[in-house]
Amino acid sequence: MAAKRNRKTTQPPRDDLSKPTKWRLQHGGFSAPGFDADPETGAVVVHRRAVDTLGMMLANGTITQEMHDAGALFGTLFRKAAIEHVATSAFLRMPGRRVDHLSETGVHARIKIADAMDVLGGHDTAAGSCAWHVLGTGASVREWAIRRGWGGKPVAPPQAQGMLVATLSVLTAHFGLVVTPRAA
Repeated sequence: MAAKRNRKTTQPPRDDLSKPTKWRLQHGGFSAPGFDADPETGAVVVHRRAVDTLGMMLANGTITQEMHDAGALFGTLFRKAAIEHVATSAFLRMPGRRVDHLSETGVHARIKIADAMDVLGGHDTAAGSCAWHVLGTGASVREWAIRRGWGGKPVAPPQAQGMLVATLSVLTAHFGLVVTPRAA
């Protein structure tokens, strides 16, 4: 009698979990991966971030490069200023220590953010609210329009995108990024 042959069993290929899935890649681009260390284990962690609102608007031609740079500068200053974590509970404070200690860079960033918010008309204006939530905290335009809006009232997403474009144009002039064409 003939013996049965041992067939080599093939296992399906495993997905590489460090990369986005094929489905996710077809629905939008990603920035270059960022590498950090996990604070608990020390293992290397790869962070991939989907293309941000400003990047998509620049790619669509909705905003200029200067507007993109102004929005990115506002977002960078916002993160340096550590404004999103300003509220601290009193019970977290320990005698002789300060929880909300800022570096000199953070203080200068807060001053620049305050100047930009003054130029935009303050927190209660459409431009100020849009800059704070969309450019600063990283909310999407649609999320800001539906949840926050202007004065607590929802705004239609196309109008919200127009408000963001207007906000970016004001910030472009404020940060001195306006390119003036020269006469020939």
